[in-house]
Amino acid sequence: MPIKRLELAKTRLRGAIPGIEHDRLVLAMVRDTLTAVRSCPVVRRALVVTDEPAMVAAAADLGAERVPDQPDAGLNAAFARGAATAAGSPVVALTGDLPALRPHELAAALTALGRHPRGYVPDATGTGTSMLAAAAGVDLDPRFGPGSAAAHEASGAVRLDGDWPSLRQDVDTVADLAAATALGLGRYTAELVAVAQYGGGRPR
Repeated sequence: MPIKRLELAKTRLRGAIPGIEHDRLVLAMVRDTLTAVRSCPVVRRALVVTDEPAMVAAAADLGAERVPDQPDAGLNAAFARGAATAAGSPVVALTGDLPALRPHELAAALTALGRHPRGYVPDATGTGTSMLAAAAGVDLDPRFGPGSAAAHEASGAVRLDGDWPSLRQDVDTVADLAAATALGLGRYTAELVAVAQYGGGRPR
Protein backbone atom coordinates (compact mmCIF):
# COMPACT_ATOMS: atom_id res chain seq x y z
CA MET A 1 0.00 0.00 0.00
CA PRO A 2 1.72 3.21 -1.12
CA ILE A 3 0.98 6.47 0.69
CA LYS A 4 1.96 9.89 -0.67
CA ARG A 5 2.94 12.85 1.44
CA LEU A 6 -0.34 13.91 3.00
CA GLU A 7 -0.25 17.42 1.56
CA LEU A 8 -0.10 15.93 -1.96
CA ALA A 9 -2.72 13.21 -1.49
CA LYS A 10 -6.38 13.28 -2.52
CA THR A 11 -6.45 16.91 -3.63
CA ARG A 12 -9.99 16.58 -5.01
CA LEU A 13 -11.18 15.84 -1.47
CA ARG A 14 -10.00 19.13 0.02
CA GLY A 15 -12.85 20.62 2.06
CA ALA A 16 -14.89 17.42 1.85
CA ILE A 17 -15.63 17.49 5.59
CA PRO A 18 -16.19 21.07 6.80
CA GLY A 19 -13.95 22.02 9.71
CA ILE A 20 -11.70 18.98 9.32
CA GLU A 21 -8.14 19.42 8.08
CA HIS A 22 -7.45 17.61 4.83
CA ASP A 23 -4.45 15.73 6.22
CA ARG A 24 -6.58 14.29 9.02
CA LEU A 25 -9.13 12.93 6.54
CA VAL A 26 -6.49 11.31 4.33
CA LEU A 27 -4.77 9.74 7.32
CA ALA A 28 -8.08 8.48 8.74
CA MET A 29 -8.96 6.75 5.47
CA VAL A 30 -5.56 5.09 5.33
CA ARG A 31 -5.88 3.94 8.93
CA ASP A 32 -9.32 2.43 8.25
CA THR A 33 -8.04 0.67 5.14
CA LEU A 34 -5.02 -0.69 6.96
CA THR A 35 -7.11 -1.76 9.97
CA ALA A 36 -9.35 -3.82 7.67
CA VAL A 37 -6.31 -5.34 5.94
CA ARG A 38 -4.73 -6.32 9.25
CA SER A 39 -8.05 -7.87 10.35
CA CYS A 40 -8.34 -10.00 7.22
CA PRO A 41 -7.64 -13.66 8.11
CA VAL A 42 -5.83 -14.45 4.84
CA VAL A 43 -3.37 -11.53 5.03
CA ARG A 44 -0.02 -12.45 6.55
CA ARG A 45 1.92 -9.20 6.11
CA ALA A 46 1.04 -5.59 5.45
CA LEU A 47 3.61 -3.31 3.84
CA VAL A 48 3.19 0.45 3.59
CA VAL A 49 5.46 2.21 1.11
CA THR A 50 5.82 5.76 2.38
CA ASP A 51 8.07 8.56 3.55
CA GLU A 52 5.19 10.43 5.20
CA PRO A 53 6.12 10.76 8.92
CA ALA A 54 2.54 10.57 10.17
CA MET A 55 1.94 7.40 8.17
CA VAL A 56 5.16 5.79 9.35
CA ALA A 57 3.88 6.16 12.92
CA ALA A 58 0.36 4.98 12.04
CA ALA A 59 1.68 1.92 10.22
CA ALA A 60 3.72 0.92 13.25
CA ASP A 61 0.71 1.39 15.55
CA LEU A 62 -1.42 -0.84 13.32
CA GLY A 63 1.14 -3.62 12.96
CA ALA A 64 2.26 -2.88 9.39
CA GLU A 65 5.80 -2.75 8.06
CA ARG A 66 7.12 0.41 6.47
CA VAL A 67 9.07 0.36 3.21
CA PRO A 68 10.89 3.62 2.35
CA ASP A 69 9.56 5.28 -0.80
CA GLN A 70 12.98 5.99 -2.24
CA PRO A 71 13.35 7.17 -4.84
CA ASP A 72 9.95 8.89 -4.88
CA ALA A 73 9.08 7.92 -8.46
CA GLY A 74 5.29 7.74 -8.32
CA LEU A 75 2.53 5.29 -7.51
CA ASN A 76 3.47 2.37 -9.74
CA ALA A 77 7.12 2.54 -8.72
CA ALA A 78 6.00 2.43 -5.07
CA PHE A 79 3.81 -0.62 -5.73
CA ALA A 80 6.72 -2.32 -7.49
CA ARG A 81 9.04 -1.49 -4.59
CA GLY A 82 6.61 -3.05 -2.11
CA ALA A 83 6.20 -6.12 -4.32
CA ALA A 84 9.98 -6.55 -4.51
CA THR A 85 10.16 -6.45 -0.72
CA ALA A 86 7.62 -9.30 -0.56
CA ALA A 87 9.27 -11.35 -3.33
CA GLY A 88 8.66 -15.08 -3.05
CA SER A 89 5.11 -14.68 -1.72
CA PRO A 90 1.79 -13.82 -3.35
CA VAL A 91 1.56 -10.03 -3.55
CA VAL A 92 -1.46 -7.76 -3.36
CA ALA A 93 -1.39 -4.09 -4.32
CA LEU A 94 -4.14 -2.17 -2.56
CA THR A 95 -5.01 1.50 -2.57
CA GLY A 96 -5.17 3.32 0.77
CA ASP A 97 -8.48 5.08 0.18
CA LEU A 98 -10.96 2.35 1.11
CA PRO A 99 -12.42 3.63 4.41
CA ALA A 100 -15.46 1.32 4.24
CA LEU A 101 -13.42 -1.83 3.56
CA ARG A 102 -14.72 -5.01 5.22
CA PRO A 103 -12.20 -7.76 6.04
CA HIS A 104 -14.55 -10.55 4.89
CA GLU A 105 -14.98 -8.92 1.47
CA LEU A 106 -11.23 -8.54 1.15
CA ALA A 107 -10.78 -12.20 2.10
CA ALA A 108 -13.33 -13.32 -0.51
CA ALA A 109 -11.65 -11.24 -3.21
CA LEU A 110 -8.20 -12.53 -2.30
CA THR A 111 -9.46 -16.11 -2.44
CA ALA A 112 -10.91 -15.49 -5.90
CA LEU A 113 -7.76 -13.75 -7.10
CA GLY A 114 -5.67 -16.61 -5.79
CA ARG A 115 -7.05 -18.84 -8.56
CA HIS A 116 -5.25 -16.78 -11.20
CA PRO A 117 -1.58 -15.96 -11.78
CA ARG A 118 -2.46 -12.27 -11.87
CA GLY A 119 -5.78 -10.47 -11.48
CA TYR A 120 -7.42 -7.22 -10.48
CA VAL A 121 -10.59 -5.83 -8.95
CA PRO A 122 -12.01 -2.71 -10.65
CA ASP A 123 -13.20 0.23 -8.60
CA ALA A 124 -16.85 1.26 -8.32
CA THR A 125 -16.71 3.18 -11.62
CA GLY A 126 -15.34 0.15 -13.44
CA THR A 127 -12.53 2.19 -15.00
CA GLY A 128 -10.05 2.31 -12.12
CA THR A 129 -8.42 -0.41 -10.03
CA SER A 130 -8.82 -0.87 -6.29
CA MET A 131 -6.73 -4.03 -6.01
CA LEU A 132 -4.17 -5.94 -8.09
CA ALA A 133 -2.74 -9.33 -7.13
CA ALA A 134 -0.03 -11.65 -8.42
CA ALA A 135 0.93 -15.19 -7.45
CA ALA A 136 4.36 -15.93 -5.99
CA GLY A 137 6.98 -15.55 -8.69
CA VAL A 138 4.68 -13.58 -11.03
CA ASP A 139 5.55 -9.96 -11.84
CA LEU A 140 2.94 -7.63 -10.31
CA ASP A 141 3.34 -5.17 -13.23
CA PRO A 142 1.22 -2.37 -11.68
CA ARG A 143 -0.45 0.06 -14.09
CA PHE A 144 -2.41 2.29 -11.74
CA GLY A 145 -3.58 5.69 -12.91
CA PRO A 146 -6.35 6.96 -15.24
CA GLY A 147 -7.96 4.03 -17.07
CA SER A 148 -6.04 1.49 -15.01
CA ALA A 149 -8.72 -1.21 -15.30
CA ALA A 150 -8.28 -1.32 -19.08
CA ALA A 151 -4.52 -1.10 -18.71
CA HIS A 152 -4.41 -4.03 -16.30
CA GLU A 153 -6.69 -6.11 -18.49
CA ALA A 154 -4.59 -5.34 -21.56
CA SER A 155 -1.51 -6.48 -19.64
CA GLY A 156 -3.07 -9.91 -19.10
CA ALA A 157 -4.53 -9.55 -15.61
CA VAL A 158 -7.88 -11.27 -15.06
CA ARG A 159 -10.74 -8.94 -14.14
CA LEU A 160 -12.89 -10.05 -11.21
CA ASP A 161 -16.22 -8.34 -10.53
CA GLY A 162 -17.34 -9.96 -7.30
CA ASP A 163 -19.90 -8.68 -4.82
CA TRP A 164 -17.35 -6.67 -2.84
CA PRO A 165 -18.77 -3.13 -2.64
CA SER A 166 -16.57 -2.00 0.23
CA LEU A 167 -13.44 -3.13 -1.63
CA ARG A 168 -14.47 -1.38 -4.83
CA GLN A 169 -15.49 1.93 -3.21
CA ASP A 170 -12.33 3.98 -3.28
CA VAL A 171 -12.62 7.65 -2.35
CA ASP A 172 -11.35 10.36 -4.67
CA THR A 173 -14.23 12.86 -4.56
CA VAL A 174 -16.93 14.15 -2.21
CA ALA A 175 -19.45 11.90 -4.00
CA ASP A 176 -17.20 8.90 -3.39
CA LEU A 177 -17.01 9.77 0.30
CA ALA A 178 -20.80 9.91 0.46
CA ALA A 179 -21.01 6.48 -1.19
CA ALA A 180 -18.48 5.05 1.27
CA THR A 181 -20.43 6.60 4.15
CA ALA A 182 -23.58 4.85 2.93
CA LEU A 183 -21.72 1.52 3.02
CA GLY A 184 -20.47 2.21 6.55
CA LEU A 185 -17.17 3.89 7.29
CA GLY A 186 -14.43 2.50 9.45
CA ARG A 187 -13.83 3.93 12.91
CA TYR A 188 -11.32 6.65 12.10
CA THR A 189 -13.12 8.25 9.14
CA ALA A 190 -16.50 7.86 10.82
CA GLU A 191 -15.23 9.80 13.84
CA LEU A 192 -14.28 12.75 11.63
CA VAL A 193 -17.65 12.73 9.90
CA ALA A 194 -19.37 12.64 13.30
CA VAL A 195 -17.33 15.60 14.54
CA ALA A 196 -18.38 17.63 11.50
CA GLN A 197 -22.04 16.64 11.78
CA TYR A 198 -22.46 16.91 15.52
CA GLY A 199 -19.90 19.54 16.47
CA GLY A 200 -17.78 17.12 18.43
CA GLY A 201 -20.67 15.65 20.37
CA ARG A 202 -21.93 12.11 20.11
CA PRO A 203 -24.32 11.28 17.25
CA ARG A 204 -27.90 10.82 18.43
